Amino acid sequence: MMQLVTPEYYGEFVPDLAEMHRLRYRIFKQRLDWKVEVSGDMEVDEFDVLRPVHLLNRSSSGHIQGCVRLLPSTGPTMLRDTFPILLDGWPPPRSERIWESSRFALDVPQDAPKATGGLAAATYELFAGMIEFGLSIGLTEIVTVTDARMERILRRAGWPLRPLGKARQLGNTTAIAGYLEVSSDTLARIRKAGHISGPVLWGPIIRMAA
Repeated sequence: MMQLVTPEYYGEFVPDLAEMHRLRYRIFKQRLDWKVEVSGDMEVDEFDVLRPVHLLNRSSSGHIQGCVRLLPSTGPTMLRDTFPILLDGWPPPRSERIWESSRFALDVPQDAPKATGGLAAATYELFAGMIEFGLSIGLTEIVTVTDARMERILRRAGWPLRPLGKARQLGNTTAIAGYLEVSSDTLARIRKAGHISGPVLWGPIIRMAA
């Protein structure tokens, strides 16, 4: 199940958000060995204080097994403020119709249900949740900084990244920035590939100001 957590409802999901930060620690610090900020057994950075929207993926037992963070491109973003080198000299995206995704993480067992391309069904649920959220507030694209492994997963899932610049080696990973299309056609393609019969998101949807 996918849970949408917007800033005004943080207080109702304190244990879930703490579990999300522990998941991020396991993935980004312990597994990938990225240079990330940690607090105890949690991964937390300066963008978490900007009141982002979080999408949480729950396992059948109710545990948080996946997440992604979303912030408007009109404010501070990882691409603009942390990884501007990936822009190759282009100005960073800044539009009410474009949000940035970051901290996409998924930790499922080897025997977890699979969908098209051998990808975990939960991967498609997270992708569908991102697109559903984007459509609900009128987005046309999601911009993201990702690594080469995730770029290949997006391609296999049928949601290819449109690069902003060339891939670069950053630390121990190859990083690339680009756009992901938000459209009804894209959502239909992800749902079909992920064997998803309808909406995945649960929770109040925020509305974009006019």
